[in-house]
Order: sequence, then structure tokens, then C-alpha cells
Amino acid sequence: MKIYVVTLFPKILQGFLQAGLLKRAQEKKRLEVSLIQLRDFAQDKRRTVDDAPYGGGGGMVMTCGPLFDAVRSLALKKKKVVLLSPQGSLLTQAKAKTLAEEKNLVLICGRYEGVDERVAMHLADEEISIGDFVLAGGELPAAVLIETVARMVPGVLGNPRSAAEDSFYEGVLDYPHYTRPEKFRKWGVPKVLLSGDHSRVSAWRKAQAFKRTTQRRPDLLAKPSREP
Repeated sequence: MKIYVVTLFPKILQGFLQAGLLKRAQEKKRLEVSLIQLRDFAQDKRRTVDDAPYGGGGGMVMTCGPLFDAVRSLALKKKKVVLLSPQGSLLTQAKAKTLAEEKNLVLICGRYEGVDERVAMHLADEEISIGDFVLAGGELPAAVLIETVARMVPGVLGNPRSAAEDSFYEGVLDYPHYTRPEKFRKWGVPKVLLSGDHSRVSAWRKAQAFKRTTQRRPDLLAKPSREP
């Protein structure tokens, strides 16, 4: 899978992409991420990529020209263009699984007061948000999306079951995890996990996941109903 990130601040993402899971995914050629400096496509000597908003108001708005030119320069016949935006649909595990099926994914990182609406309407295929809050730009949402999607790409994780057992993968939160020591201070490990009975362990984990979701995120169970 190839991901292209159009950004004014590639340095924000450089360190992130050279650590842990994403570094290994790129070394194994399962993932390729390219950072595109938007100012390289500015149309004046000052490398301007923003202007005052029509109608007045505070802040500056990113202009159409450099963004359209940056995406066009990739010369990709088939691609999915995503604008990271607070106005977008919420990034979910289901959405990550869908995006992971794309061969070429282009992410546009907004800045300032926002992006000219014609970018959203005529360049981006979709707008995606990572939550109901505001950040200075789209670089951190892009990082979140890249890692979430990368986990769904075959061969990225050492153990494919890891992704399938994550929170939200099946629409519920993850079950509790324990490791050595068997007893820490006054707290022990649930006896079922020490039983060696895989069917009992599986049933316990499923029940705990349902219980945790009921307590913490009942909205997830309303989507459709799930039973332990």
C-alpha cells in the first residue's frame, strides 16, 4: 500500500514514520509513505499557499491551486483522496479496514482557518475527522489514520490475530489482558486465565469485552446489538 501525505510540515511526521510498527512495515515493503511539501507547488516566489477569506473573518484559508497541483503531480490513475477535516465523518475501525484496501491513499493536511471548500468538493473523495475537537492542522490526524490503516494491511503485523482482537474490530471494546507475575501486590490474575481451558478462556474474554463495552461505550452496542 502507498500513502501520500500533502503537508506544510513534513517534519511533524518524519520521526513518527521512522519508529516502531510503521518503520518495520516500510522496511518489509508492506507500506510506502511519501511526504509531499505543499509549498513546492506554490504559484509565486514567496511560496504562498493561503489567502484571506472571502466575506471577511479571522485567519487565512489554504488556496486551491497548490493543493490541486500537488495531487495531480502524483500521476496516479487510481487513488483515494482524503481531506483531514473537523467537518469529516469520524474515523472508525470499519473505515480503517475499508481504506486499507486502497492501493494508493492520498491524505491532505489542512492548516490555518481551513481549506478552500472547492478542495473538499472537487479534489477530495472524502473528508475524515478523528474526533470532535480542533487541532492546529491535519498532520496529527494523518498520523493517527496512517497507523490505524497500516494495522489492517496484510503482513504489517507479526501476528495477524492482533488486529482481529483489537478494540472496535468486532464492534466492541477489547477484553482485559494480564501477564506475569501471577500476583502483583494484592492483585491476582483471574483463575480462568490460568486454567489452560481454551474454550473457557475464550468465553470469558467474550463476556468481559461485552461487559466492558456495556459499561464504557454502550453506544457501540446500539449499532447493531451484540450478545456475549
